Amino acid sequence: MGRRGKLLRGAQRQRAADEYVVTSTVADFLSPTPDAPINTLVERVSADGRRVHPEVVTIEPPSPVKRARLSTQIASTSVWNVPLPFEPEGLNGERYDMELGGFFLPKPHKRAKKGFKPSDQALYDFRPLRDEYLREFIRLDGCGDACEDQCPTPGCNATPTIRCTQCHSNMLYCIDCCKQMHSSNPLHFIERWNSVFFERSSLKELGLRIQFGHADCPRPQAAHKNFVVLDVGGIHEVSVDFCGCERESEMGLHRTQLLRHRWFPATHDDPRSAATFRVLDMFQTQTLQAKTTAYDYYTMLEKLTAGAGDALPKRYREFLRVTRLYRHLLMLKRGGRGHAGSGVNGTTAGELAILCPACPRPGVNLPEGWEDAPPETRFIYVIFLALDACFRLKRRLVSSELRDPGLGTGWAYFVESEPYRQFLLTVTDQEEMSTCSGLAALDYANTKFSRGYSVTGPTGVGDLQKGERYDNMDYIFASFLRWLDTRLRKIVSYDIVCQWFKKLCERLKDLPPLVRLHIIIAFFRFVIPKLHIHAHTLFCQLCFSLNYLPGAGQTDGEGIERPWANVGGVATSTREMGPGSRHDILDDHFGWWNWWKLVGIAALIRKRLDNAKRERAAQEDSFNAFTAEQRDRVPDWEKLVLDYERDPEKNANPYEIKTSALKEADVRLRLAEEEAASVKRGVPALHDVSPSTFIFAGLELEDEQRRIRVQVALKKAGTNAQKIDIIAMRRKLSRGIARFRKLQATYTPGALQALSRRPAAPDEVAEDTPLMLPSSLSPRERDAGCISGVQHVERLARDAQCSEALMRLRNQLHIKSRFCTYKELHARHQGANTRARNLVARNESKIRLHSEKYQAAWEAMWLLAEKDASKVGWKRLRREDVRTMEDPEELSQRQAQRKRQAKRRQEKLRRMMEEGESVDPSELASDVDEEEGAADDDDDRVVNTAENVREVSWIWMGAGKTGMDAELEDALRIEWTKARARSRRWREEVLLLEEEYRRVLVSFEYEARKWEARAKAVPVGAVEIGFAQGAVAYAMKQANVFRDLASRATVTMTEIHQGRGRKRLAAAPPTAGDSEDDDDDEDDSDNEDEGDNGGAVDEGSDDEAEG
Repeated sequence: MGRRGKLLRGAQRQRAADEYVVTSTVADFLSPTPDAPINTLVERVSADGRRVHPEVVTIEPPSPVKRARLSTQIASTSVWNVPLPFEPEGLNGERYDMELGGFFLPKPHKRAKKGFKPSDQALYDFRPLRDEYLREFIRLDGCGDACEDQCPTPGCNATPTIRCTQCHSNMLYCIDCCKQMHSSNPLHFIERWNSVFFERSSLKELGLRIQFGHADCPRPQAAHKNFVVLDVGGIHEVSVDFCGCERESEMGLHRTQLLRHRWFPATHDDPRSAATFRVLDMFQTQTLQAKTTAYDYYTMLEKLTAGAGDALPKRYREFLRVTRLYRHLLMLKRGGRGHAGSGVNGTTAGELAILCPACPRPGVNLPEGWEDAPPETRFIYVIFLALDACFRLKRRLVSSELRDPGLGTGWAYFVESEPYRQFLLTVTDQEEMSTCSGLAALDYANTKFSRGYSVTGPTGVGDLQKGERYDNMDYIFASFLRWLDTRLRKIVSYDIVCQWFKKLCERLKDLPPLVRLHIIIAFFRFVIPKLHIHAHTLFCQLCFSLNYLPGAGQTDGEGIERPWANVGGVATSTREMGPGSRHDILDDHFGWWNWWKLVGIAALIRKRLDNAKRERAAQEDSFNAFTAEQRDRVPDWEKLVLDYERDPEKNANPYEIKTSALKEADVRLRLAEEEAASVKRGVPALHDVSPSTFIFAGLELEDEQRRIRVQVALKKAGTNAQKIDIIAMRRKLSRGIARFRKLQATYTPGALQALSRRPAAPDEVAEDTPLMLPSSLSPRERDAGCISGVQHVERLARDAQCSEALMRLRNQLHIKSRFCTYKELHARHQGANTRARNLVARNESKIRLHSEKYQAAWEAMWLLAEKDASKVGWKRLRREDVRTMEDPEELSQRQAQRKRQAKRRQEKLRRMMEEGESVDPSELASDVDEEEGAADDDDDRVVNTAENVREVSWIWMGAGKTGMDAELEDALRIEWTKARARSRRWREEVLLLEEEYRRVLVSFEYEARKWEARAKAVPVGAVEIGFAQGAVAYAMKQANVFRDLASRATVTMTEIHQGRGRKRLAAAPPTAGDSEDDDDDEDDSDNEDEGDNGGAVDEGSDDEAEG
């Protein structure tokens, strides 16, 4: 090897050494500033595989939280994380303090770690105490601290062997002392010590007898020897004595003596069983709130009494009877029938129903002259009614009205039984309804799915025999209307009102005389609830929408659905009941729902009022800004809206979308006519197939390709027959493409040249083969390789494709909404769910076809316009734009959640700064900006929200901006009218809620005065003194309840909410300008149960009808 080779190798070694030389300074060993980027080395292999080149890569700094965690780890592991006494070069003037003299390094400062905090501290602390608790449990099975030699009762020297498991004392007593102690607590369970363990015994075995009537009766009459009483602690066998002395007439019959001691007899003449009022109250509360069935509750009593399976007397049927009688008597008592001179039989229809205090009731809570209110404020005296049916409350054909009559059917919420039954005998199947709606109301109208309801106002509930037939609904609706003042204006919501209200007046005239009505149709407005309206056609959404109805406020009309969720839990138990007992139980559940809505109505109004004021301010600001931008057009638009609101039947709907774009068939016809005219003028044709036919042939092949792709996606795991079908479809498509290639040689030879330059794919299927229409070519290829006019033909055809595909896409999305609503609410069991899923899947394939057709057409027009989107005339359709108009209030909930997250993050950063962590103060300010940026990013998500606070997808805003001024004007007009409607509805909502609050207070005072009048009407000298005292006391107690409700309502409406978990402050009533509230309060309102007072009419004011 020569000198030259040695020098070359030496140079190579030197270069290789230089590549691996790492120079370091003191600054390299210092921790970077918190916001400085982090540099790291990445080794990359050279092309020949013989060298490794280190490359510096910059990484952005982590978040403040991660920096804090990282700094703690570095401080505990690195000795170089200490400050320097000098200022190294290149650190931008940042000074560090560090002692390097003699290489003395102080210990790094360690931040104290926060202690572990469990989610439940008491539960966490329990684990080491388990042995202690367990020992005490076992100790209770012995005598413990009790004396086993002498009874603890003073003066008693008997041997103690008895203890009570329900008394506070755990001492042992003798038999006589135990009997004496339990003379006033005869329903306790006792245990007997047998020198080894305690065995279950009873006071009856000890010889205790329970005396009714009065104490020390000289001639007690023994009841049946096997007398059984049910109590909250279990089932007891007791020995009972009734009064049989000369005071027997004063004490009353045996049943009377039991009732006066709060024992409800199971029979009336010779009772052998009873249930205490305590167990009846407990069961009623559990069944109304937790939907516990009578069978489950009675079984619980049995197992509580005999956990080892000992035999007990059976009293289940008696328990059913007693609970039914008890709930009926409580309803009569609370309805004031015990104070009425006519007694129980004088109860009138609907008298026992609990009415909504916020609903307008002339003579109760409306001011004098309310009917003469000016038109602009007349809406606050409108009553909202809702109709609906619940198909889960079905009943099997067991028993009958004769064998099981209701105790008070027609006195509360159900219609009168006998007149309704007689009417149904004259009813036949109705004619087939229009299938405008995809809901079960129409689907089940004449089917075997027979039982449903319409719920809860006075005499506003009734059974349905074959679905939601008009005859049943007409009768129930009329039965309720007869209790309302005819001067009240009414807004009636019903999910199929678009069909039901037709010829309603004629049908009401044909009802039986009891409920026959002649209504003034001008006093009625018919609407569809806001959730159900999305399952209707566009025409219904425009004509029956609460969003566009003046005076509707923010009523959603769905309030009647909320009691169904509450009462649905008893559907399984009421299904097997007779008609009478079923009516009684459901009346009790409806009353429970109405009462607790009455108790919480003030809090509900306050929350909605706070939210309404915030939304009113936001919507008015948005509307005013929109109006200022379009000030020249606003007068004409406002005139259209006012004319429509004055007379909707004679004036055009300003919210309606007018579609005037051409369809594909229209464009094809027009081009064919132009080509025929050219032939008549003597212009020679290039081919037997015209240019327009050529272009549309390519578009048809494109459609066929999309269809095959969808079928392949749907049949990925299909059968052999399905695979053969796809092969046949591909074969047919390939033949069509071959014919199209021949036409391309005449009209677009440049496409064939472009195809020849394209590498062939061996496994390419027909649906993926490029067709190479003019839009697929580059501008140079189109100019040189296409005949004149072909691009224009495709441009017109693509424009028509966008119009038609968008229209079909909207229709399929409406159908999707109907299918999903139907499946969620009414599809039950595997078969029905499978069929519903298949329907949804087929509809999804159509949505994909139409959306891809629009996207392909838009892409082609964009390419023909040389990628200038402003010349396309249509908006680009993204995946997130393809959505329905459902999912109410999701957007506002996400915004509130982001605000809470930002608030928690800022608090954490501040806490880190207080603890000495290195946190950039700008993070506190930029954190809010990040959240707002996240809100902007969320605009691309698939979010659907309610019309009153919505941000709707652009596909619903108009027919598309085609570049024509008329269509642009139409789209602007529609958006302005909708913005105006939102602003007006929120303004009305505030006024309605303020009026409802006033009516609530007046209604409570009215009820209090009514109970005071009942107390004064008690004939004290003419009736037994005990009854008179009880009647006065109960009436005054009820009056006090309503006055207390009014007082609490005033506090609720005027206090300042400080947030969840904080004490509220009393303040003056909020003014109309108040628009701020706590974020947590806003979150609470989202989760508030917005149930309804409801009826079958569901009687409700603005917010009671909606919630």
